[in-house]
Amino acid sequence: MNRGAEYGHKVRASVAGCPVLVLYVTRMKTDLHTSSATADRVALLETFVRIVEAGTLSAAAAQLGSTQPTISRRLQALERSLGVRLLQRSTHAMTLTDDGARCYERAKELIAGWQSFESEVRGASDEPAGLLRVMVPHALGQHQLVGPLVDYLKRYPRMAVEWRLEDRTPDFTAEGIDCAIQVGEVSDPSVVALRLAEVPRIVVAAPSLLDGAPLPTEPAELQRLPWLAMHTFYRTEIRLTHAVTGEMVRVPIRPRLSTDGLYALRNAAVLGVGVAVASAWAMNEELEAGRLLHLAPQWRAPPLPVHIVYPPARFYPARLRRFIDIMRNALPQAVAALPSRPEQDQRDQTPNG
Repeated sequence: MNRGAEYGHKVRASVAGCPVLVLYVTRMKTDLHTSSATADRVALLETFVRIVEAGTLSAAAAQLGSTQPTISRRLQALERSLGVRLLQRSTHAMTLTDDGARCYERAKELIAGWQSFESEVRGASDEPAGLLRVMVPHALGQHQLVGPLVDYLKRYPRMAVEWRLEDRTPDFTAEGIDCAIQVGEVSDPSVVALRLAEVPRIVVAAPSLLDGAPLPTEPAELQRLPWLAMHTFYRTEIRLTHAVTGEMVRVPIRPRLSTDGLYALRNAAVLGVGVAVASAWAMNEELEAGRLLHLAPQWRAPPLPVHIVYPPARFYPARLRRFIDIMRNALPQAVAALPSRPEQDQRDQTPNG
């Protein structure tokens, strides 16, 4: 029997030289036994795009929660359907053929169009489902962001989240990351960066470091003390601004210890190694317990911006849009905490008082 007659009328279109199946009038049975032929083809295209962006079949399988043989079968099914070879594979490399390169670009457009169509049809009832991969800084990701994350999971029970704790900007395409929370300025012009909040920073030190001396209130007094540096944000100089007058001064420092970890910085400060400029929210518990003192409380370092970053696209799925909404609402309050002790008490306090 002619397969075209078996499946019903079939229309094929050629886009930039790449044959792409665009319409089925009737349902058909496929090798993957899915209930919808169109949905099956979209799934195959999504697998193909993930293979290209991940770089290997095994990496694509890991990102899709599948196995390498299954991913290989999906690729072969797509190639049979389109009648072209999409990837040239060897034991050492995998490269796109000319047809594969054209189909990759078109496949991304078709997937985005299909997702947009589904979202429009479902409207407000579009409940997120699936897996969201998020990269977050170690410190924020272990504390201040966990509450909003749990809120997201409770609101959308069909969602799962892969929560990666890393202090870097990901390769969104190769790693399959949906979005990242980034502290500091975003320099990459190829990504979308939404500014969500600012993290206040303060000057702190252990009582033992002052050894009975009065609490420093002016920047010039800080320069004479040993220092710690958070070299991702400051190394040999700090900039302080007066909270009332707006006066700005630069204080040169010679750090005894430099680190890129907020918790290492805080712990070294508690142990009396040196003075530190650090995120206020991360110091509050130590300040309240008296293990750290807020130095020069009228002076503050520039706040650090917090962005949610993700790759540009024609369409963003509901799982990402809902996550952004929750973080946009929760993050400003989560990171804005300043020391709860009255500043007058701080000014009048001495380390041994």
